[in-house]
Amino acid sequence: MAEKPIPQDKGRKPREVKDVQPIMQHIMALRKVLLVSVMAILVAFILSFYFAGDFLVDLLTKPIVERGIAIIYTAVSEALLTKMKVCLVAAMVLASPVVLYELWSFISPALYPREKRKFSLLFVAALFLFLLGIAFCYGVVYAMALDFFLVSGEGLATPMLSIDKYIGYLFGFALPFGISFQVPVAIYITTSMGLTTPKGLSKARKFVLLGIAVGAAILTPPDVVSQVLLGIPMWILYEISVVISRMVKKKERA
Repeated sequence: MAEKPIPQDKGRKPREVKDVQPIMQHIMALRKVLLVSVMAILVAFILSFYFAGDFLVDLLTKPIVERGIAIIYTAVSEALLTKMKVCLVAAMVLASPVVLYELWSFISPALYPREKRKFSLLFVAALFLFLLGIAFCYGVVYAMALDFFLVSGEGLATPMLSIDKYIGYLFGFALPFGISFQVPVAIYITTSMGLTTPKGLSKARKFVLLGIAVGAAILTPPDVVSQVLLGIPMWILYEISVVISRMVKKKERA
């Protein structure tokens, strides 16, 4: 007697094998972003070093030279390494459009059209505020800090600044300003996510002021003048952020 064939379940779908191709595509896309970004920074560094290196160093040391203070170097390679450090920072700034474009091309496919618009606006605002903070520091605050320190040390010793320590102090002084100017963007994001409210921000003002004082002490070089000159703009930005938070909530209610 012939065996009956085993009936098959027509409603059952065959087991699907997970496709790892999308993961590999993401990895390759990320690899492309990194390679293009590194190459853009490398090309910008070479151009900056050979065509604008001396100009950039002269521009950064101008506040000291104008005050009649000598810039020296105490190690054989100090001047060259400092020039390379300055050109590397300049290369990152010059290559930033390429780097940002590559990052955006990697992230944007995962966003909805509304998210793309909001993300792009926030990104532009964050970049603008960062550059504004650096410009505000170099154009206004840094000159005041230099005058204070030079007047305070007048008659005690002859100022001869090492170029490496001076450039390091300048970068360490300016970078916290660029970071602190991101407070309005951060408050906008947290308010949109429901993590903060205008009422809560107003109640936490005294604790925020304490945090600003501690943050300024950590971010800036170890002197009171730098901490105060950073703390005051941070407090003003916080008050602006409270206003932005109220506008966000008002828009949500409308």
